[in-house]
Amino acid sequence: MQPGDPLPEEPSTEPTGSELWEQLPDGLVVVSANGCIGFVNAEALRILECSAADLVGRHVTDALPLADKYGRDWWARTDPWNGLATRTGHREKLLVARDGREVLVTARYVRAERGGPVQRLMLGLRDAEARLRAERDQATVLSTVAHELRAPLTSVMGFTSSLLRRWHRFSDDQKRLMIETIEADATRLTRLIAELLDISRLDSDRLNLRLGPVDLEQLLARHVVRNELGRHPGTIRLHRGPGAEAAGLPELWADADRLDQVFFNLIENAVQHGEGAVDVTVDRDAEERGGVVVLVDDHGNGIPEDDREKIFGRFWHGPDNAGTGLGLYVANGLVRAHGGRIDIASSGSGGARFIVRLPEGIPGHFATG
Repeated sequence: MQPGDPLPEEPSTEPTGSELWEQLPDGLVVVSANGCIGFVNAEALRILECSAADLVGRHVTDALPLADKYGRDWWARTDPWNGLATRTGHREKLLVARDGREVLVTARYVRAERGGPVQRLMLGLRDAEARLRAERDQATVLSTVAHELRAPLTSVMGFTSSLLRRWHRFSDDQKRLMIETIEADATRLTRLIAELLDISRLDSDRLNLRLGPVDLEQLLARHVVRNELGRHPGTIRLHRGPGAEAAGLPELWADADRLDQVFFNLIENAVQHGEGAVDVTVDRDAEERGGVVVLVDDHGNGIPEDDREKIFGRFWHGPDNAGTGLGLYVANGLVRAHGGRIDIASSGSGGARFIVRLPEGIPGHFATG
């Protein structure tokens, strides 16, 4: 090779043809003008759980039968080769393939010219399991919400109807009891709606935090007073850990209203599902430098190991099926929004222990809200 001679061309490493189709994240089935399948990529074979020999070379209507949710033949209804000449394809649709397998199918008609015959049919396939799971979860959420709303609403409607129709037949004590029940159910409804709104904000990452300095010990003390109203004194006991006793607590930057909501849910959960007194301990966090840790201990039967990963799920209920099943999900989401975390362990008495770890501040996140 002499100086000035052009450099030899390097072999191209870019994938071409079927190699490129194999790299697609979705399944692909290519059908020729005569209706026979010419190519199937590996993802399509995985989705359909079959081999290339089962499809390639066979007519698509025989090798890949597709039906809609009513059991109607999709190929007979669409007929790519004899249908409208202006049709360019079909949007994604949930169809039933072989062995009752549900797949998401899109179609593109390739024509040499507008209005000409279909020269190639490109089918895109996606696994429908994730979407079906999401739809089932959504249906479960709607069903549970409807059930949770119906119970207090039925109570409110029943008592208000009785009071309106038979006001003079009830004694003052009976009227007071019924009005107090209406108030309690209305409060329950308000709380449930607020929790559902928080879930929506958490799931869509639209939760705003209004950060400022928070005296966590004072915030927890208010919860002790609030939760003991109507209960025996000593039901909730607040302690300072050794680190807090020795050096005090660091200044905590957080959303006071959201932390109030977190500890209301955790303490209420401990009172409702535990036994005896509930011990709340605030201390410096030895694991996270500069952070704060709060322990909420009850003296019940504790939480089985198998349930500890599920307890922060939406609408999770314990064996007694009490509560809405939303409080712990919301509490966990709010703590994570503050850059902290909640862990579950066993208390010294064998009950449940919720460990809330909160940093002093959220780096780069002081101007939200």
